[in-house]
Amino acid sequence: MEAYLIETVIKVVVVLLIFSALAGIGTYFERKVLAFMQRRLGPMYVGPYGLLQVAADGVKLFTKEDIIPTGVVAKIFKIAPVITAATAFMAAAAIPFLPQFEIFGYTVHPIIADVNIGILYVLGVMAIGLYGPLLGGMASANKYSLISAARSAAVFISYEVVTGLSILAPIMMVGSLSLVDFNNYQVENGWIVWSQPVAFILFWIAAFAETGRTPFHLIANDHEIIDGFGTEYSGMRWGLFFIGEYANMFFISFVIPLLFLGGFGDGSVMGALALLGKVAFFFFFFLWTRAAWPDVRPDQLMWLCWKVLMPIAVINVVITGIVMM
Repeated sequence: MEAYLIETVIKVVVVLLIFSALAGIGTYFERKVLAFMQRRLGPMYVGPYGLLQVAADGVKLFTKEDIIPTGVVAKIFKIAPVITAATAFMAAAAIPFLPQFEIFGYTVHPIIADVNIGILYVLGVMAIGLYGPLLGGMASANKYSLISAARSAAVFISYEVVTGLSILAPIMMVGSLSLVDFNNYQVENGWIVWSQPVAFILFWIAAFAETGRTPFHLIANDHEIIDGFGTEYSGMRWGLFFIGEYANMFFISFVIPLLFLGGFGDGSVMGALALLGKVAFFFFFFLWTRAAWPDVRPDQLMWLCWKVLMPIAVINVVITGIVMM
């Protein structure tokens, strides 16, 4: 029991440290990828090839004055960024990042908690992250922040429905909500994407809305004058919103291959490397779409969700049920 508690604490600390760092490093890669696609250089001056830009941004955020504007609901205004970052990292608890391995004769399971409702837990906690931007915008003394908060709530709630319906068919096939069970099922029966391509595409599309990425970047549009719900934030409170966003991108990039693309396979070293390669591809795809695709209007986004994606998801569930019978 004592060894289990120590292992769990170590895994929690490792996940927090690694993915907090990856969130910062992700901004560097995004700026470099966008610059390459737009024939620019991106970060170049701070360190070789701009590699120390992440550290410079971190120092700036930590040392910048934390301003609480007049007229905001102070307590809620302060807690909103924490909700966004905290829920993103809480979702990591049920994700198996690598296959189990031995070190000095001790078997390490690279998952904090292999609960039997893993998928439900991950999606549920990520859905709670909605309250971060929602409360941040509502607590601000800015009507445009409020509009952005309402818009973000509409996007998150709508696409949560598509996300849930899209994975219902694979869950029917596997008979479990554990991501480890999904991995083991695919070792014996092949990748789920081949039998559930519609569910895979629906889940992938919904992932862009869940993470607030282009072309569904309606939470805080880059081409608007303001920064949406984060307009009145500064310093590290502003940074926490983006740590949560990039952490969510990494975590959903793990969930997609675990659900549909075989995960880490039989647990070999090659399987672990394959999983990391799949994660890198999906993370890069998030960056590529920002450079290549335009944002859609809010009404187009809602139309796509309720009139196209959701009916397709329901039909896919019905067809899967009939085939399994």
